[in-house]
Order: sequence, then C-alpha cells, then structure tokens
Amino acid sequence: MRAARQTILHATVLPDLRRVKGLAVVTLVSAVLAAALSACQSNEPLRVVQIQIGRSLNADNTIAVPAFTFGPHDTVFLSVTTAGRGTGTVSVRWTYGGHLIDEPKKQVRYAYKDSAATEFRLESAMGFPPGEYTAEVFVDGKSAGTKKFRVQ
Repeated sequence: MRAARQTILHATVLPDLRRVKGLAVVTLVSAVLAAALSACQSNEPLRVVQIQIGRSLNADNTIAVPAFTFGPHDTVFLSVTTAGRGTGTVSVRWTYGGHLIDEPKKQVRYAYKDSAATEFRLESAMGFPPGEYTAEVFVDGKSAGTKKFRVQ
C-alpha cells in the first residue's frame, strides 16, 4: 500500500510541481523583458547639452568648424545636441533686426542613444543683408539657448 501511495503521489504531485516551476520561469522571463522594454521606451525629457553654429556639418550632424561670421551667400548650419531618451520638438527661431526670418521645427525621438545632434540650416538664394542675426533654440516650446552671428 505504501508503494502504491508513493506512485500516486509521484504521478500526481510532481507533474504539478514541474508546471509551477515552468510557470515561474515564464513569469520571470516576462518580467525581465517588460522591464527592459520600459527602459528602452522611457520618455524622459530631452535636454539641450550643446548648440553649435558653423559653415558645415560632420556626419553625426555636429558642426565641423564653429563660425560666427558669414558671407551673404553662405549657408549657416546650427546643430542642437540633446541628451535623454525620449521625444520632443526641437525648433530654431532665426531673427534679423528683431524680425522673424524662419522658424523650422523637427520632431525628434531618441530611443537607443543617450545623446544625438539635430541639424538646422539657414540659406538664402538672394543673399543675407549684413548685420547681426540671432538663432534661438527651443525644446517643446521652451527656450534652451541662443547663438548670435554676423553676416558681413
């Protein structure tokens, strides 16, 4: 009778324990994957860490050589380096003599990088009048910094 009882116990309880162990492993793997995905998709606010201005860009959208003086037919490049994994709208308000020239906006999303650069450019086929210009950078509508430059 004792041997029959052990067989019944072994036949009914052990498969249930194996299922519980399997369920625990599946639950643990699911929890780890959910945590990893939420970390990758965190939506922390973007922070501006650098604003550069110059005549040309590097492959990573940073400025190759900073410049603050331009000719009337030069293209003015502006690079905004942001940190944080998230999304946001980066914009630049280009002004001359207190008048708005242009205000481009770019929606940016960084899910896998800690920082990245977004480029903007100001060009004019007819040329820019000489004087002082301002480029004010915004992230989600909030001012993040200003760069001044001259056209001669």
